[in-house]
Amino acid sequence: MNTLKTYTLLFITIPLLVYSQTNEITVKNLWDGTFSQERLEKLTPLSNGKQYTVLKTDWQENSSEIHIYDYLSGEKTETLLSSKTSISTPFFTSYTFSKEENKLLLETDVTYIYRRSKEATYWVYDITSKKSTLLFDKKVQAPKFSPDGSKVAFVYERNLYVKNLEENTIEQVTSDGSKHIINGLTDWVYEEEFGIVRAFDWNADSSSIAFLRFDESKVPEFSMDVYGKGLYPYPYKFKYPKAGEENATLTLFHYDLTSKKIKTIELGEERPYYIPRIKFSPETNILTVQTMNRLQNHLQLWKVDVSELSASVILEEKDEAYVDIHDNLTFLADNSFLWTSDRSGYNHIYHFTKNGKLINQLTKGDWEVVKFIDYNPESKEIYYTSVEKNTIERVVYAIGLKGKNKRVLSNETGTNGAVFSADFSSYIHIYSDAKTPSIYTLRDTKTTKSLRVIEDNEELKSKLKTFKTSPKEFSTITINDESLNMWMVKPADFDPSKKYPLLLFQYSGPGSQQVANQWLSANDFWHNMLAQKGFIVACVDGRGTGFKGAKFKKMTYQKLAHYETLDQIEVAKQLGQKEYIDETKIGIWGWSYGGLMSTNSILKGNDVFSFAIAVAPVTDWRFYDTIYTERFMRTPQENPEGYDDNSPINFADRLKGDFLLIHGSGDDNVHVQNTMRMVEALIQADKQFEWMIYPDKNHGIYGGNTRNHLYTKMTEFLLEKL
Repeated sequence: MNTLKTYTLLFITIPLLVYSQTNEITVKNLWDGTFSQERLEKLTPLSNGKQYTVLKTDWQENSSEIHIYDYLSGEKTETLLSSKTSISTPFFTSYTFSKEENKLLLETDVTYIYRRSKEATYWVYDITSKKSTLLFDKKVQAPKFSPDGSKVAFVYERNLYVKNLEENTIEQVTSDGSKHIINGLTDWVYEEEFGIVRAFDWNADSSSIAFLRFDESKVPEFSMDVYGKGLYPYPYKFKYPKAGEENATLTLFHYDLTSKKIKTIELGEERPYYIPRIKFSPETNILTVQTMNRLQNHLQLWKVDVSELSASVILEEKDEAYVDIHDNLTFLADNSFLWTSDRSGYNHIYHFTKNGKLINQLTKGDWEVVKFIDYNPESKEIYYTSVEKNTIERVVYAIGLKGKNKRVLSNETGTNGAVFSADFSSYIHIYSDAKTPSIYTLRDTKTTKSLRVIEDNEELKSKLKTFKTSPKEFSTITINDESLNMWMVKPADFDPSKKYPLLLFQYSGPGSQQVANQWLSANDFWHNMLAQKGFIVACVDGRGTGFKGAKFKKMTYQKLAHYETLDQIEVAKQLGQKEYIDETKIGIWGWSYGGLMSTNSILKGNDVFSFAIAVAPVTDWRFYDTIYTERFMRTPQENPEGYDDNSPINFADRLKGDFLLIHGSGDDNVHVQNTMRMVEALIQADKQFEWMIYPDKNHGIYGGNTRNHLYTKMTEFLLEKL
């Protein structure tokens, strides 16, 4: 098992302590770094178990360094690499070790493409010779060291290449990459919805590669105008399969580096619609392949012997609704494997033989495993976080391979996480709650004893004391016979005898969570700012959200946004009955799925909500992509009522209150088409509203002064409602 792992620890802060505060939070504070936390950037545990590396970048000087730290002392023992002192090494922004930790892959001059994809210039740094060499003379994508560190595979212009670092030679594996053909990389919809970009993997002895080929010939093309700064705008076109339309067709290949032969891998007589994961096992010739049908309710895990090109199904997951994809397939020394599944009704960890026979269900109960962290082969313990204690909190546990000897590693009230040393002798405990920014503490794995504090963000906590803020109040509320998690933020000078306008915030997407006892995002600063200006802000995770079991999450199947909208309307009604809330001034806002929800709520709940903000909303599920939409809704051809009944476009004539609609014109994810069609529906229904388009901005709507302008726009809209 390769124990070398890289973790990016990145957290953003929210203020929640009440002191004798004087400073008011401003919109500018949200984006100028005022409340940024100290963090460990690109922390990589080294295989000796005693040290780790951290990347330090100086963006003003365009310099970067990799420092080695001692776990126990916390002292920096060495600067492994510095672009300031290495003549052959340019400024780099990311790094990856080879398995033997004798080489580094350095990422420079990055160009981001979509949410996860990017192309960059890469350099290979030899730690022994202390020299950097250029990987390829053009920008490439998804490079990966071979397990023995002698080669790097990468993709250039949709073709797969392999560079032999010892011989300094480059081999082009495929040659048919084109506008319609992608080798070794995923297409847009796989990247967005299955969360992967690299579509190839090395086998254990570095002698072969398995890779996917996407044929997008029949995938419809989406076009959006880019306005830029030139005299004429130009169209940006890319393949985007909307619900019910054609997806890319897939072929799985095996390439042998010795024979130079590419062979097609057939999965019996199956023609899988989706192949969301491929992964070699520790056995040299054994490849695992996960396949799914179009409805995504039947997953098969295949075992493929690439030397014989024989394949068999070793595990299946079936569900009346859908099966979730994960990255928790973990092989043990005997080639048995660990797996997570909600087949019991809750997400838990299972142990199977290498041929897929169930050995044991390791975790059990009416609660969910949130994150599978790792397996310790020496102690035979599995480490994970779960919501066993409380669904809005996270606790780190260890459990034996036989499902016994369960113990708590980190149990503080709030959110706990862990990053283990390579030998599992210690771990960095990461803790926060709704009033405490992240604290990083080194702990002993066997005893859980704290060894030293690495970072406690005391400076930030001191700074927060100077700002006028309010605490998040956690509670539950019973809606439609379900106990739902809720938080509320009131003005610091809250007077229960007064009436306050209420603003609901939510996302509500399947499996999501907004009500969590942890240090969160800039939105919480903004909510607190609004509270100090006279609002009460609340958030409730309704039906369909996560960490309460499969039944609770999947009840929205084929009716996305139906039950979720009913819940938000009922929340507004119940809270509106409180003596301190003005039931004539209740609003709701959200982004993306939350934008769909806020739009639906002000239309279907027009007797409850008097104002709403929708940012980058889906307004008709027919406009969204195949994988996400069909997972929860099936196709429009199969479920037309589900699509029509939950599209706010069809209810535009119900608008009564004030509505602000916002979108980026360069949104490759939720296309601005959604907003344009909503706008047209409102116009034809003779409804007045406000709207804002941010030119060439994507789904995140950021860059330059954009976020400051966006949040100022929303703030001014809301303050008019006071």
